[in-house]
Amino acid sequence: MSLAVRIIPCLDVDAGRVVKGVNFAELRDAGDPVELARRYDAAGADELTFLDVTASSSDRSTTYDVVTRTAEEVFIPLTVGGGVRSAEDVARLLRCGADKASINTAAVDRPEVIDEIAARFGSQVLVLSLDARRTEDSAIASGFEVTTHGGRRGTGLDAVAWCREAAGRGVGEILLNSIDADGTRDGFDVEMIRTVRSATRVPLIASGGAGKPEDFPEAVDAGADAVLAASLFHFGPDDMLARVKEAVAAAGHPVR
Repeated sequence: MSLAVRIIPCLDVDAGRVVKGVNFAELRDAGDPVELARRYDAAGADELTFLDVTASSSDRSTTYDVVTRTAEEVFIPLTVGGGVRSAEDVARLLRCGADKASINTAAVDRPEVIDEIAARFGSQVLVLSLDARRTEDSAIASGFEVTTHGGRRGTGLDAVAWCREAAGRGVGEILLNSIDADGTRDGFDVEMIRTVRSATRVPLIASGGAGKPEDFPEAVDAGADAVLAASLFHFGPDDMLARVKEAVAAAGHPVR
């Protein structure tokens, strides 16, 4: 029997508040992370992802006190990312109540940190967060480039090659976010999902572009094991999580 598709609200946090924009710009306030986490837990979310969206670009650590208060309110798996640079950062997040840690910029800068974290805590606690954008650079065979610092910097890295390497080093999941689709509500980049899925068997979380419940089954059909969204849940009707699960189930995919 296939594993149930996980539906994951994402809390993009800046200065202690949940924010959301389009293509990582023009951020607007979406509420208090603790209150939203409590609401999504009660509404049936399968997991929560908490991303401190300016930690890397501001060269600072994740807001640990907000993580602690959020973890105290939820009883579902909590992944935290943003500013994670070392195994010690992961240890601190786990002590604050996180179940998994997400790493992005630091892993691109020094891939060996993946090995170190996986060796110390196991692959199950480590998520590679990957912000990718389409490119016409002929040196990037897949057509998708890895970016860092909240999509602000190109790296010249091929997203597919990076996923393969990170999986080989020990990441337990890949959170694949389309910079081009992020916040647009125009639908997931199914071509990107399909391309990355063909390159690795590590569980894949699709992110970026969800605009309606019917977008979610398309991402699963393309190969996503879990689907993540922010704007649709923050600014949509209170029963949006239920609507999404109904749409995924109606398409023939198991849900919790």
